[in-house]
Amino acid sequence: MHRFIPMAGAVVALVGLLTFAGTPALADATLQGVVNVNTATATELEMLPGIGASRAAALIAAREESGGFASLDELLEVKGIGEASLAKLRPHLVLEGETTARRE
Repeated sequence: MHRFIPMAGAVVALVGLLTFAGTPALADATLQGVVNVNTATATELEMLPGIGASRAAALIAAREESGGFASLDELLEVKGIGEASLAKLRPHLVLEGETTARRE
């Protein structure tokens, strides 16, 4: 009986960790606001789902090379951005205005 209580607590903690650790849906759901792809810094771009340091650098290089993006569809020309990733990014992207994105 004395061993049951500590074991039960450990099981509850383990279930909690397995349920929530590394859940991508939770990470994506915490992004609020938008990112202006024509003015965003690498750090701001990396807040976007599926965008790490290398894709952020590729986006900035493409933006500088072309003088900015006129359409979000132009992002398909950036290495590592395909139809599926652009579909996930669209709700978080703008071409004009301020970057208001933040993690909550």
